[in-house]
Amino acid sequence: MTDWSLIRSFYAVAETGSLSAAARRLGMSQPSLGRHIQALEAELGLTLFQRGPRGYAPTEEGARLFARASEMNAAADGFARLATGRAEALAGTVRISASEIVAAYVLPEILEPLCRSEPAIEIEIVASNTVENLLRRDADIAVRMVEPSQLDLVARKIADLPLCACASTAYLDRRGRPGNPEDLIDHDLVGYDRGLDLIAGFRGFGVEIDRHAFGVRTDNQIVFWELVKSGLGIGFAQRGLVRRTCGVEIVLAGMTLPALPMWLAMHRDVRASPRIRRVAEHLHEHLKAYAMTF
Repeated sequence: MTDWSLIRSFYAVAETGSLSAAARRLGMSQPSLGRHIQALEAELGLTLFQRGPRGYAPTEEGARLFARASEMNAAADGFARLATGRAEALAGTVRISASEIVAAYVLPEILEPLCRSEPAIEIEIVASNTVENLLRRDADIAVRMVEPSQLDLVARKIADLPLCACASTAYLDRRGRPGNPEDLIDHDLVGYDRGLDLIAGFRGFGVEIDRHAFGVRTDNQIVFWELVKSGLGIGFAQRGLVRRTCGVEIVLAGMTLPALPMWLAMHRDVRASPRIRRVAEHLHEHLKAYAMTF
């Protein structure tokens, strides 16, 4: 029988299209992963990938085997989820996925008392704005800003986070405070590089702009927040984050902005795990308190 580890390596490379991405997912080195692919090709007597400057593309034979490997990988993930869900000890690793802002500026304070009270639980945090795949066990628990849609996930609405326009006090003292949304166009603005949310928001106020209206742009949320704090212009952020940050203040307090929904999600197979349930309940309670405080 073919070693499952070789099939798993083949599946990861075929899905990601590169050795480096597959190695990161599996926690392996690239040379070890490359040897797995070579060993599987030698065992099967097939060339599974076309190697090129853009990565690894499955050959015709590789594509056919990928479909079967996908079924095997899904079954293996289901096996792992079920086993995790039946583990009874309040010990082990719990992997949490959250947006960059929540992971960097909200979770540390929330997790500190949990880590003191449950020292046998190890926490891994994935700071990412992409929707982590709970079905594939990329994370045990996800804090998401969109409602999860997968049928096998259990999701709880935490709260709607109010958003606001904001800037550093130093910037506002230097440039003045806008009196209405139309005044924002005459200010320095911090915006997104490729994201269109802020442009759509301005359009909702009847102000037509393009990406060049933002003198400083980034798609990294942490960098975005640090730019606002440093006085490079007016940006938009969670009201709670502004209220707890010295030197940053809300502008146009009466301006109505869409709220940012926050959800807590996990796969139904792992919700019976005591350690995952313990972390999930702690997160729900304290994230709700964070949202309600502001």
